[in-house]
Order: sequence, then C-alpha cells, then structure tokens
Amino acid sequence: MNIEQLREYCLNKKETSEGFPFNDNVLVFKVFGKMFVLTGLDSWEKSEAAINLKADPHYSEELRAEYSSIRPGYHMSKKHWNTLYIDEGQLESKLILKLIDHSYDMVVKTLPKKLQDTLK
Repeated sequence: MNIEQLREYCLNKKETSEGFPFNDNVLVFKVFGKMFVLTGLDSWEKSEAAINLKADPHYSEELRAEYSSIRPGYHMSKKHWNTLYIDEGQLESKLILKLIDHSYDMVVKTLPKKLQDTLK
C-alpha cells in the first residue's frame, strides 16, 4: 500500500473529507468532521509509513498481541488508537483495509443517529 492507495480508499468512504488540521505534514481523514485515519506524510517519504487508526480497546489488545507492527497509538489515546507500521512488512493490504474500515465504523458509531442514517 502506498499513500495514494490509502488516500483513494479513505476518500471513497461516504462523507469522508481530508485535511491538515495540525500541520502540513499530518494528513487526516474524517467522517462528518471526526477523525478516523491520521498519517504523517514524511513517514511515507522515508519508507517508514505509519497510520493511526481508531479501534475497539479489546480488539486493539488482540491486534497488538498478534502483530508486532501494530502498537499503541503514537501521540494518541493508547486505549482507543493504534499505530500500524506499514513498512515493517508484516501487515498485508487486506488487513490494513479491514482496520481502516473498523476505524471508520468505530467513529460512525459515535455520531448522532440522524448522521448515521445518512450513511446507510
């Protein structure tokens, strides 16, 4: 997976927007203004690609136990966010996409019912 594939996948999700709310290096994808993916652009340039994704706390623990390339969220809530180190080569694209979907779904669950209904 490269940054353009990540970007295309995220932007194809309903009501998703992208932006740089922190600085011109941290690309953030949001659904209805709530973050579900963050990535540092410089990490992709240095072949150290990493993305932060929201996850269910129990699922996070399982993922971290199974994959050394999934660690507590860097500069994020360690309980609710994971950092996936893409360039360590342990994570297949299929799993990464599944975890992006999970992050999106976790955020959608926190939205008001009316907004959730617009995504169906």
